[in-house]
Amino acid sequence: MIQNYLTIDVEDYYQVAAFDNVIKQSDWNFLESRVCNNVQTILETLDKYNIKATFFVVGWIAEKHPDVVLNILGKKHEIACHSYLHRKIYTMTKQDFFHDTKKSKDILENITGNKIFGYRAPSYSITEKTLWALDILEELGFEYDSSIFPIYHDLYGIPNAPRFEYKIPNHNLMEYPVSTIRLLNKNIPISGGGYFRLFPYSITKLALKHINEKEQKPFVFYLHPWEIDYIQPRIKKAKFLSRFRHYLNLNKTLQRFGKLLNDFKFRPIHS
Repeated sequence: MIQNYLTIDVEDYYQVAAFDNVIKQSDWNFLESRVCNNVQTILETLDKYNIKATFFVVGWIAEKHPDVVLNILGKKHEIACHSYLHRKIYTMTKQDFFHDTKKSKDILENITGNKIFGYRAPSYSITEKTLWALDILEELGFEYDSSIFPIYHDLYGIPNAPRFEYKIPNHNLMEYPVSTIRLLNKNIPISGGGYFRLFPYSITKLALKHINEKEQKPFVFYLHPWEIDYIQPRIKKAKFLSRFRHYLNLNKTLQRFGKLLNDFKFRPIHS
């Protein structure tokens, strides 16, 4: 049975791109943090199914809650980098991106005592306009990236990018794109986040089985700790579409996640 890549993007509910126009980074310290308990629930769920994953951790979270990182590491999961301040790359200069990423990588390596191999951009923001970020990742010593989403989307995506893991041309980096299914000559996102909450689980399972059984490829799945937390504070100032994307079916995520872990085999990206 094919082993797929399970990834968890460790950020708190108030750090998501959907709310960055109504919540300032300077407000983060004054908001209720829920990431510790949510990560613990995910760790307990993974223990139940004896599954290891890659946790892409926001550096600000690691700095504020180092025990979260140590708890993940103590369970033998992989720690990887998810930026320091969860800013989309195309809102940053090259210099800003370098310093943000290096700061996060240094924090994670100091806490864990291990080299950090992997990176994932906030909101999958390595796009055609920010491919320069790959040069910086390589300069900083990363060995793989998981930021290129081969779809059309208003916030991210490189639609013509390969759908499965590949070595990035002219780089010493591997890319692990979040998985899609090919339908009517288009790539349809199917493996995580809001898509996992939007589609009925039966549809998700059918599509992921197609990737494993028909295409004979592993898929890359992602989840955020806040997605299992249906009683998290509501950000009422956010736009309707942002609230819809963020809060849709939060009460169903953990149960669906358990079904997913039971139905498929998983591993970290780097092990």
